[in-house]
Amino acid sequence: MESTGFAHWLVVAIEAGTAFLLLLLALAVVVVLVTWVVDRNQTANSVLRNFPVIGHFRYWFLHLGEFFRQYLYSSDREEMPFNRAERTWVYRAAKNVDNTNAFGSSRDLRGEGVPFFVNAPFPALGEEHVEPVPVTIGPYAREPYSHASFFNISAMSFGALSAPAIRALARGAAKAGIWMDTGEGGLAPYHLEGGCDIVFEIGTAKYGVRTPDGKLDDEKLLAICANKQVKMVSIKLGQGAKPGMGGLLPGAKVTAEIAAIRGIPVGQDSQSPNRHLDIGNVQQLMDAINHIRNLTGKPVGFKAVLGGVEWIGDLCDEIATRGLQSAPDFIIVDGSEGGTGAAPQTLMEGVGLPLHEALPALLDMLIVKGMRERIKVVCSGKCITAYDVAWALSIGADFVNSARGFMLALGCIQSLQCNRNTCPTGITTQNPKLQRGLVVADKSERVYHYATNLMHEVGIIAHSCGVDEPRQLDRTHCRVVGDDGLSVPLVKLYPYPQAT
Repeated sequence: MESTGFAHWLVVAIEAGTAFLLLLLALAVVVVLVTWVVDRNQTANSVLRNFPVIGHFRYWFLHLGEFFRQYLYSSDREEMPFNRAERTWVYRAAKNVDNTNAFGSSRDLRGEGVPFFVNAPFPALGEEHVEPVPVTIGPYAREPYSHASFFNISAMSFGALSAPAIRALARGAAKAGIWMDTGEGGLAPYHLEGGCDIVFEIGTAKYGVRTPDGKLDDEKLLAICANKQVKMVSIKLGQGAKPGMGGLLPGAKVTAEIAAIRGIPVGQDSQSPNRHLDIGNVQQLMDAINHIRNLTGKPVGFKAVLGGVEWIGDLCDEIATRGLQSAPDFIIVDGSEGGTGAAPQTLMEGVGLPLHEALPALLDMLIVKGMRERIKVVCSGKCITAYDVAWALSIGADFVNSARGFMLALGCIQSLQCNRNTCPTGITTQNPKLQRGLVVADKSERVYHYATNLMHEVGIIAHSCGVDEPRQLDRTHCRVVGDDGLSVPLVKLYPYPQAT
């Protein structure tokens, strides 16, 4: 009897399931037919008009292509902004695993623009290299800053990045002995975890230190700079991915916490002005630098994208008039290849000088004007591997910043979701469910290992070139491949100018 009852219920379940499947099939047929009619008769899209229904798969495959190209279809050296070989190097450095390769390089060493370094015939015995010597920034500030590490974390705001990402970066930075730039989003408590050195950035909207009408609030700035972890203040004039445009944080990312730190409404798009309201020329820039330095006692400089260096010459002339103490303590030059969470493609791809042109132009202008020793130079723009950083040091940079390199160290898979609040790795999203994937204790170790392994390998390059420490690299130690496949010394491409 029991088996008969079970069989009965089994038959009933199968019949019910079959009926449900038939209903779903009927609904699917109706949806397809309706879609076919709509597509066939609409006039806005020719593909859908000619290929109704199946034309929709085009968008699905286009979307999926962003994820699958990097794994299935692209070669190791093919992708942008970072190819598989570059990402793999960062991942291995961050995981502190073996980063050696076999059978030769997959890099085309004859490609135009490829840098390589001039090894010394008789380098020092052994593999050890001298640790970098501290560089002092802001000798005229009440609290000068001496910092040894030449590779540091570039500007990334809380809001653009998640709280777990900021916490992991801060803890890793403290362990590695590198600084962390807050970006324009203000100082969050997560920046202070672990005790790393902080560069506080003042963006054009003055988030975190603004009055209700968008001006600088001296009391708020003083309160932030009273924290001993805050070592320097950077005035952001522009960034590489969008010169002439202010930062943009989509409303979906503006949580109550982020809004409170920035001083803006919850849930609304956060669009910064395209420049500071009170900085419209070189004189006003210097006024702002000196006001903030006198107020806080910290070294103060600015971050800019260069479209040319004539105005840097004007800045140096103004310094000569006012005195060396009035000069910015540092300049952060951001190449046009810089990244961001959201920017128009037109600005991202077509405005501003790339770093390989902007950095030597800036340094040469400072040399000509006799300001090179007074003003320290920091650079950023796709410098994520040891030879990228060694190239910048050879040109003459004092420090190199990286943002996307450290994002890769956190686990970024280059899914290009930064502006959509849907980052699958939890780095650039304010969605708690997605943030859960980023484990701070694990990722902070990867940040630490990435920074230390990169600096170690730059040291290996310096040792091979016969110098004691990385900042002793100069333009005689690096060559760049030209359009004819032959290399030219950097010192020939960018000869050192004479001071006037």
